[in-house]
This record gives sequence, C-alpha cells and structure tokens, in this order.
Amino acid sequence: MNTDVDSPTFGRGVAIGAGVGLAAGLTGALLGYAWSVYSGAEMGMWVLARSSGFVSYILLTGVTVMGLLLARPPRVAARFLGVAQRLRLHIVLALFALVFTVLHVVVLALDPWAQVGWAGALLPFGSEYRPLPVTLGLLALWSGVISGATAGLAGRGLGRVWLPLHRLAAAGWVLAWLHGILAGSDTGSWLWMYAATGLLVLVLVVRRVIAPSAEDKAAELSEERMPREEVLS
Repeated sequence: MNTDVDSPTFGRGVAIGAGVGLAAGLTGALLGYAWSVYSGAEMGMWVLARSSGFVSYILLTGVTVMGLLLARPPRVAARFLGVAQRLRLHIVLALFALVFTVLHVVVLALDPWAQVGWAGALLPFGSEYRPLPVTLGLLALWSGVISGATAGLAGRGLGRVWLPLHRLAAAGWVLAWLHGILAGSDTGSWLWMYAATGLLVLVLVVRRVIAPSAEDKAAELSEERMPREEVLS
C-alpha cells in the first residue's frame, strides 16, 4: 500500500482532528479566563495568556516533530502517514500555532498585570517582566515567521536560499522551549512536559542527523560506481 497517495478520507480526518484540537484549546483558554473573571481574580488576562502560550508551545512542538519526520520518518510513521499527509499536518499545525501565538502575544501586551506591554511584545528587552526570557520568546516568534514565509520558495529553484532559512524553525523551537521554562512563574509544575518534549525533539534531531536519507544513499552509491579518476578530478 502506497501511503504517499493523497487520500481524501485521511486528509479530511486530519483537518477535522486539527479543527477539533484548535477549538478545544481555544475553548479551554477562554473558559479559564471566564472562570478567573467570575471568581473575582485580577489575573484573568494572565490566565488566558498563559493557557494560550501552553497551547501554542504544544502546537509548535507538533510542527517541529512533523518537520523532522518529513524527510526521514521511522517505518511506523511512514506506514500510517505518507509524505502528503505529513506535509499537510505540518502546515495545519503551523497555522494553528501562529493563531495561538498571536493570541498569547496580544493578551500579554494588553494585560497591565503582566508588565510586558507592547514594547516587550515587539522589541527585544522591552519588557519589565523578565526581559531576557520574554525576548527569547520574541526571537522564537520571528524565527518562526521567517521560516514559514520562506516555505513558499520551496521548489522554485531557490533551495539554497529557502532551506537554511526554513531551518530557523529548529532554533525557534529551542528559543520557545527556553522561553517557556524561564518566563513562566509556574514552570516547576510543568518541568515534566518540557523535559518530555525536549527529549522527543532531541531524539528526532539526532536520528535525522545520523540516519542517511534515500537521497544520501543514492549519492553514495553513485559515487562508488564512478571511476576513480573522476572522483579525484
């Protein structure tokens, strides 16, 4: 069975599942905010910012994982997700991550209690609250925007330009990971999540670096078949 065939049924399932996930995350964030306001707490906007930040981090981790699985997926992943499906899921998760990241940034900028403000949301070290961790999050956002914007250059003869820029997403994920750990006042309760996601991404990165792709193997085989004089020339 060829898993690279674009299956409408599977694609529809991915879209529906992603939509449900988006709706669930947004609903959870809004309910958290509503509960805080109803209970008389003054941190309602912070709760919304924090919950949307968690959702965006999880989605960004999904984007990173799917990106690492695009070229060199394990056999199990390749069996259930063809190239077209992996690419579709990669794009959908990226769009949802952008939505929740924008929500996270805007709410923090509007919340006077957070002491981030528009300066901290848009300018490095412009935040009164933990300027370095907040700046790491800002750099993660911009690296993600650059990575996503350059994806449109793929397959247009600009591979040497777009691919290194697109790989900024990996650095963006590391910055987001550090931002989540250092910026949150309740990080201690979530260290297990950051450790698990960090280990997952690290394993996939190492696997992608050390595991040769089909293209790499073909190039090596072609080089072995070349006459020695051509190799040395």
